[in-house]
Amino acid sequence: MIDNLSNQSRIIIATILSFLFFALYNHFFGPEQEVATEQSIQVKKSESLIEPSSVSAISDKIPAQTSQKKEEIIATVHAEKYEIKIDKLGRISKFYLNENKYRDENEERIQLVDDKLGPFALEIRFSDEALNTEAFTTSYVASSSSVKVKRDGTKITLSQSLNGLHVEKILTFYPDGNYDLNVKLDNHKEYFITPGFRPNIAVDMYTFHGSLIKEADDTLRVIDDGDADGEKGSLAAQFAASTDRYYTTMFYNLDRGIDVVISPIHEDSPLLFIRGKNDLKLSGYIGPKDHKTLTAIDERLTDVIEYGFFTFIARPLFSLLQFLHSLIGNWGWSIVLMTILIRLVLFPLTYKGMISMNKLKELSPKIKELQAKYKDDKQKLNTQMMELYKKNGANPMGGCLPMLLQIPVFFAIYRVLQNAIELKGAEWILWVEDLAVMDPYYILPIAMGITMFLHQKITPTNFTDPMQEKIMKFLPLIFTFFFVTFPAGLTLYWFVNNLFSIAQQYYVNSLFAKNKNTEVVTEKKAKK
Repeated sequence: MIDNLSNQSRIIIATILSFLFFALYNHFFGPEQEVATEQSIQVKKSESLIEPSSVSAISDKIPAQTSQKKEEIIATVHAEKYEIKIDKLGRISKFYLNENKYRDENEERIQLVDDKLGPFALEIRFSDEALNTEAFTTSYVASSSSVKVKRDGTKITLSQSLNGLHVEKILTFYPDGNYDLNVKLDNHKEYFITPGFRPNIAVDMYTFHGSLIKEADDTLRVIDDGDADGEKGSLAAQFAASTDRYYTTMFYNLDRGIDVVISPIHEDSPLLFIRGKNDLKLSGYIGPKDHKTLTAIDERLTDVIEYGFFTFIARPLFSLLQFLHSLIGNWGWSIVLMTILIRLVLFPLTYKGMISMNKLKELSPKIKELQAKYKDDKQKLNTQMMELYKKNGANPMGGCLPMLLQIPVFFAIYRVLQNAIELKGAEWILWVEDLAVMDPYYILPIAMGITMFLHQKITPTNFTDPMQEKIMKFLPLIFTFFFVTFPAGLTLYWFVNNLFSIAQQYYVNSLFAKNKNTEVVTEKKAKK
């Protein structure tokens, strides 16, 4: 029956939102460290790395890693925002974030390079096995053991002398965490260089962690951890980045492009390499996926902030949130105002849905009469109900369609607030000191559950199945349970969203009550 179908649709939508949309994330929420299962990169044939027409552009194989253990530090790079340690193999073996908001639970600086998951950024591998083995046992020499990064950049040169080959890595570091790299070889030898394996700080089973490649045609290629096997490489890509939820390490050349090779590591997670040249020039970045920082380097790099399927909605929403923050100066109040603005924009949709549900509630007694009268003739029942809906201007799907149209917006907001590192360390009021982590006193999730319950109490329902009604009654409790470990910023959004829903529902209910009173008065006058 149409009415039953409408109610079932509402249940399905609510279930999807509460279980599919939230349950998986909540169940696996929280950093889950991965364990390295292999310490060498698998040999991959060029045919499985690049299109057949471009086989000649890529080596037959990526050589195996000879060493990954901690090595002696030969140079330290000091900047206001970060500190870098370079080991004797010419690799970035440590990258510390100095800003106070990037601290772990022990108040220690976050360190983005995991020596268990390696390899490290700037590691070079030669196709010649003998040369590759020598390169991993021969130390680089640094032009300086300690440098301080200046505003316009600071240069350091790393040199390695091998049998018949001299290698130079000329690095220029900048204040934001980006750097320029020039690799020079005095002899032609085929090699590959990596930006390193992704940071392993903010990893969970729901948010994206893996690699992103921005192709020459501006399309974004996403490779999740575990899905690297069989992935082909890319020619003239704009950037190649490996990321977790909040942090990234990348190589980029936005004008001339870079040739990218993908090799599986750590249970088929993607490890990116760039095919080298005798005089290779590119740029790199290690650090947080902070929109303002990436924009300052080059706006095109902000594509590394991945919002998933609804990116086309999420990016404008983040821009709105960022704009509101520029006016208010507080991320929490910016979320509150953004929520209100979104609800105002969506008001025509939610208003129609609420009106439809009120009309269906008013028709509920007549619907039950029809169901009893035509219980043995479903075709006749559907015909009579359609006439009833048409006569009274009711739409049995009117409460579902507005909800369906809003789902993409809800998903986009969810991804924005989930991936915005700007919320890390951002205070709101009193007890909320970090909008990127759970409310330590559970005040927001409890308030969210209470407001959801209140909204449910004043929302007209038209259930014909008692089981469906019971499930709906438990939803506030289920949502509260899921939101306990959600970031405070996301819970704040849903709490304010519920308050606005209550206000809208109260307004619509008042209109119906007023109209009903008017109809009663009119009927009484007519009888007199």
